[in-house]
Amino acid sequence: MLEEDLSAIKREFAEIEAHLSSGGLKPEEIEKFSRRHAVCRQLLETSAALGRALKEAEDARQMLSSTDKDIAEMAAAELPALEAAAASLGKKLKLLIIPPDPADSKNIFLEIRAGVGGDESALFAADLLRMYTRFAQNMGWQAELRDLSSTGLKGIKNAVLYISGQDVYALMKYEGGVHRVQRVPLTEASGRIHTSTVTVAIMHEVDEVEIKIEAKDLKMDTYRSSGAGGQNVNKVETAVRITHIPSGIITACQEERSQGKNRAKAMAMLAAKLAQASEEAQAKANAGARNIQVGTGDRSEKIRTYNFPQNRVTDHRIQVSWHNLQAIMEGEIKEMLEEIRLELTKEKE
Repeated sequence: MLEEDLSAIKREFAEIEAHLSSGGLKPEEIEKFSRRHAVCRQLLETSAALGRALKEAEDARQMLSSTDKDIAEMAAAELPALEAAAASLGKKLKLLIIPPDPADSKNIFLEIRAGVGGDESALFAADLLRMYTRFAQNMGWQAELRDLSSTGLKGIKNAVLYISGQDVYALMKYEGGVHRVQRVPLTEASGRIHTSTVTVAIMHEVDEVEIKIEAKDLKMDTYRSSGAGGQNVNKVETAVRITHIPSGIITACQEERSQGKNRAKAMAMLAAKLAQASEEAQAKANAGARNIQVGTGDRSEKIRTYNFPQNRVTDHRIQVSWHNLQAIMEGEIKEMLEEIRLELTKEKE
């Protein structure tokens, strides 16, 4: 299947180059063809690099049986790195060849809510917020905290993170669901392992023209922003909470010191939530994407388990585990997200 895909991309690449060199294109056509040209070129360059890496690894394998001891030893020393490079390029090629989703290049709203487990759930929600924020920074993306409701134990009841950058939705869209944690809470004196859950919802940003919101369907409330205290807390009601009356969806923003800016950002998130619900309705789903992702927060509705005593993170959708939990909690989740995307995309074919 990969060879067929590459042949099709070679043909498309040649056609795009012909279009671009023909002249007479409108500016928006030039932009469209140029974007796709860059994607096809990266694909073909990665394919060529993979071919070279596979040949180098095969040459090294053949040299292992050389009668010249020095050559055989050199080949044995180089082979692991050559095989690793080929595997990395193979994975990159598979990711690049996934058919593009029109929403893949969009920015996202990432919503985190404490679920089952009381204080421990709220503490893990804060851990996940930190993990996703660090990951966004590692990727060179921008992460803005749009809303936050915290607890007295450095935990959070809910938070909304707006992440912008290149292909954010493409990598993050499968993070929605119930995340389960198994660990000994800091508040547990007897050392017993507790199981708690946190819900995550991913909603891609939408353009204003994509969904129409009537002013008569909205109820807007203002309140004082919460924060760390002192001068960081606004003395006036700049935070905004918007309720969409027909759907019951509520969004809020307290990031800005301007009520107008907070309202605009809360409206953007409302549009994203309504768009997700609309997309799911069109697909004859029983509920919006957010509800499907979040469920009730019950422990049985998990997509992933973070097991601290065993240093293991398991994604239950693809039945794969990673044994570098501490690194993952520090935001090193790119490899995990790529593997999940590959496997879940494969299931849809």
